[in-house]
Amino acid sequence: MLDPAAYLAAIRDNARVLVDAAEAAGLDARVPTCPDWDVAELLAHIGRVHRWAASNTTRSPDAGYAAPDVEIPPPRGRAAWVRVGAAELVAALERPADDPAWTWMAPSTIGFWQRRQAHETAMHRVDAESATGAPQPIDAALAADGIDEWFEIVGNTPWRAPPTGEGESLHFHCTDVEGEWVVRLVPTGVEVERVHAKGDV
Repeated sequence: MLDPAAYLAAIRDNARVLVDAAEAAGLDARVPTCPDWDVAELLAHIGRVHRWAASNTTRSPDAGYAAPDVEIPPPRGRAAWVRVGAAELVAALERPADDPAWTWMAPSTIGFWQRRQAHETAMHRVDAESATGAPQPIDAALAADGIDEWFEIVGNTPWRAPPTGEGESLHFHCTDVEGEWVVRLVPTGVEVERVHAKGDV
């Protein structure tokens, strides 16, 4: 994991670039990395997610799931709306990482949302830039942490069953920064080890 300040900076910086790219591409531009979306729909998604995440920072860990209840503005107002929502999210997350908050998986802390929203925003920044035809890479340390986070999340999303298998394994190894994982698909879901070992793939 990265330092909380790094996650907050990632949200701020990637949200700014995301909106700049969206404005450059135009609301009707298609998003190649999300083929069902145009830029207006991408802005609706990230603005909605940011506000939902911010609302969960003040909810008790045992509060239970609450569906996003966010009014999405017309397309022409979405760029400014996303800028405001990102700033509100960062403000909501400027708390100690171990403060309690509702999440859908452990740890039920502010730190979960700091990390999750840093990766959410960075990935959708790439989506927005793909609509301009010039996507830029995610910072290597943040990208490696995003891979690590994804392996934690993939078997712990309550809205879908985890992938399963009979012990098949995959070995992932970063080539530019630290990061190495062996992922096994077992009958109960996904097992992850941060080790150097051979995998089937």
